[in-house]
Amino acid sequence: MHNSDSQSPTGTPESGVQIESSGAELDSLKAKIAELEAGNKDLRETVLREKAELENQRRRLHRDLEQARRFANEKLLNDLLPVYDSLERGLSVEGGDVNAVREGLSLTLKELLRIASNNGLVQVDPVDQPLDPERHHAVSMVEAPGKAPGTVVTVLQKGYVLNDRLLRPALVAVAKDD
Repeated sequence: MHNSDSQSPTGTPESGVQIESSGAELDSLKAKIAELEAGNKDLRETVLREKAELENQRRRLHRDLEQARRFANEKLLNDLLPVYDSLERGLSVEGGDVNAVREGLSLTLKELLRIASNNGLVQVDPVDQPLDPERHHAVSMVEAPGKAPGTVVTVLQKGYVLNDRLLRPALVAVAKDD
């Protein structure tokens, strides 16, 4: 016979404790999910702000580089304006003394060379130096008694170096072998 007074292991008093503990655990998990979702939302907002800031920095850098590229020669050109003015004044003189015009051109050339030198430009003028194929371009060989073969005798066109980078090689005539 079956005893109706005894309680089974899944009886009501034990079920109530389990439901309460499951309910508390469920509430704890829901709170944890809400906390994680809020943290996730904050992280998303931070990532979006950082992404927007990076994009703004990229745009600013691009704009600054473009401005620098457009006005990179501003200082040089500003320095060249007095040379330009001197040449214009020299050309506007009517029937002047040849020596005065020549002296004016010489001063203008000196000013131009000074400005170029201040901006890193150096002339390559290799007279009496051995031929350097890196900086000189031999266009002819000439008889040159007393000069070693391969020595630069005449510079037909000066070369130029800008901050240790060759812009134009010097065109030279070189002493031939005897």
